[in-house]
Amino acid sequence: MLYLKDGLSLKSRLTVLVFHHTVAALLLTHTCAGESQLIGPTQPIVAMIGHDVILPCHLDPAEDATAMTVEWARPDLEPRFVHVLRDGLELDEKKYHLYMGRTSLLNNQLKHGDVSLKLATVKLSDEGKYKCFIPTLSKETFIDLVVGAASSPVLTINKDTSAVVLDCESKGWHPKPELFWLDAEGKLLSAGAPETVRGPDGLYTVSNSVAVEKSHSNSYTCRVQQHKIQQTRETQIHLEDGVFIDKSNCSAAHITTGFAIVLLCVVVVVFFVYLWRTNKLGNTKMGPLRNIFSKKGEQEMQQREELNNLGHESLTEEERERQKLMREKEVKKNAKLEEEQKKENERKQREELEKQIKQLESQVEQIKKSGEAEKKLKEDAEKMKHEYKELLKKTNLVLMNRRTELEMRLKRTKEKNMTKKEEKVKAVIDALKETKMMIDEVQKKF
Repeated sequence: MLYLKDGLSLKSRLTVLVFHHTVAALLLTHTCAGESQLIGPTQPIVAMIGHDVILPCHLDPAEDATAMTVEWARPDLEPRFVHVLRDGLELDEKKYHLYMGRTSLLNNQLKHGDVSLKLATVKLSDEGKYKCFIPTLSKETFIDLVVGAASSPVLTINKDTSAVVLDCESKGWHPKPELFWLDAEGKLLSAGAPETVRGPDGLYTVSNSVAVEKSHSNSYTCRVQQHKIQQTRETQIHLEDGVFIDKSNCSAAHITTGFAIVLLCVVVVVFFVYLWRTNKLGNTKMGPLRNIFSKKGEQEMQQREELNNLGHESLTEEERERQKLMREKEVKKNAKLEEEQKKENERKQREELEKQIKQLESQVEQIKKSGEAEKKLKEDAEKMKHEYKELLKKTNLVLMNRRTELEMRLKRTKEKNMTKKEEKVKAVIDALKETKMMIDEVQKKF
């Protein structure tokens, strides 16, 4: 009976021992869990140029982040801040200028611990590594953003004398893309290495050409792709049979064309030989006739000069007087016109001079007015400077008070958290001590 009683007592003690170990383990697990962690994506985020994107970042386990300071930054920039939220307000003065008006947090999700950043109208310069940081928790995580751009290729046909050449070009890609040629069955066509050029805007242009021959389908595809941003663009073209050159017809055409050119050359040579012989014959037989005609022309010129001289001598005295009066009238008329023109020029010069004088007077008046305005501006500037200093003093005082208040609040929060942790640790230690005492008693029994 005593053995049974001792056995029951031992069983009870073992049950209590297991219970205390379980409680101690749970307390240790809760204590070691600690504060929330910042969680971000493990893979890069891809965004296309001109679109909006959200960079994910959240607290796990979830915790209200409404009153927390949240900082989004890019370490490669100066200043590095992309978005700063403090006391529920966005601090634009700390932000890098290219992100002005393009960043925001999901305000309705802050209470659930979601501090993700929304970036509007993505640009190529936005590509890089972003840091999500909460100073009060000393927690951070990093997110990679890859910016992409894509466009459809353009196909053109270039007819050669021996084959048909297809040209493919696609502009505005990022990152650097790849270009392939495919036939109607989706098989790769043999072509040279594509040419890739990066423009001043940072975007790539890729181009390539391939020579094709007549086939049963005459369909070809130019495909441009970029695996990193998971973008593919392609353009297909179907060629008519008439596009391809028939080599037999081509040979016949070449022979006909060559024969026509040779015949034309022979005709031209014969024509020039005929002209040369005709010219030579004309110089030998027509020389005397040319001399006769030239002498006859000289005689006619002499006769015309004699007739003119006789006409001048036959003028009467009255006609000569009339011509003299007409010349004098013409001279007077010209002199009067010159005088009027001179007076008109002088009048215009006086008007121009008066106009310049008025402009100078106006400029002097403007200078006087600007001097008065400058003096007034200086007075206003001094007044504003004084007001700014007063405002700066008040702002600094408010900021110092706010800082002191936040420091005290943070200190109280830390002390409160530390007190809770100490109480938990103390409870665990007490449980362990009690467990150790029970183990010692069990050992004594045995």
